[in-house]
Amino acid sequence: MGFSLSPFFNENLPMPIISTHGLYKQFGTGDVAVEVLRGVDLSIESGEFVAVMGPSGSGKSTLMSIIGGIEPPTSGRVILDGVDIANLSDDERTLLRRRKIGFVFQAFNLIPTLSAVENVALPLELDGLDWKSAKSRAMEALERVELTHRAAHIPAKLSGGEQQRVAVARALAIKPAILLADEPTGNLDSRQSGRITQLLADLARDSNQTIVMVTHDANVARSAFRLLMFRDGNIARDLNQDQFAANAQAFNVSSAPLPKSTPAGPVDPAILSEGNR
Repeated sequence: MGFSLSPFFNENLPMPIISTHGLYKQFGTGDVAVEVLRGVDLSIESGEFVAVMGPSGSGKSTLMSIIGGIEPPTSGRVILDGVDIANLSDDERTLLRRRKIGFVFQAFNLIPTLSAVENVALPLELDGLDWKSAKSRAMEALERVELTHRAAHIPAKLSGGEQQRVAVARALAIKPAILLADEPTGNLDSRQSGRITQLLADLARDSNQTIVMVTHDANVARSAFRLLMFRDGNIARDLNQDQFAANAQAFNVSSAPLPKSTPAGPVDPAILSEGNR
């Protein structure tokens, strides 16, 4: 049976757009084996903007690679938009990534000899779209990140924040169901970081874009609608915005109102122990 990018969906039985079940990942074998993920169970609904924080080596980026179909898990299941990616061939996983998942990384990964619009259009052309159509889609994506006036500029002529917005536009141009961002503001100053995180929040709120973002910066994470604290290969805390805001001092962030709030649950005193780690 062929792979379908539009699986049957029963509106009476809504499914999360991302779910993992008993996810384990081990690198190496024997005495040198390192268990990076330890039974992660996760559910993310369509339109959520989720930030993932935690110490280096806690498994955050590995989780992103597995969700994105780049790295296979040692065991467990990953379901993306109703599709179990373990059942896909290599070609089908490539197609899934190309058409359903947008990637934004700390390194902008722009081709230096191509203009902004050419960088954004390239994945569309690789997927078989003609240049005229690809350019039109690329310009639409650049308009969403307010960069149409810089479309003809090569990366060397753009600021760091502008290059990151081009990278976001490139991810958005394929109109992905899921956007995965791994430290997207790591190379930016606070002003540019704020613009990128506000853009991601707006995309989730206004376009029902599902966004999962790894960050070490609590001030960046607070723009998300939900925060996952990772530790020792699993989710240690799962907080909504109000819980995060109620413990803002523990994270050294402002307690000013967040862009969007979800209903507050009881505040867990153990949250305080997560700050500044």
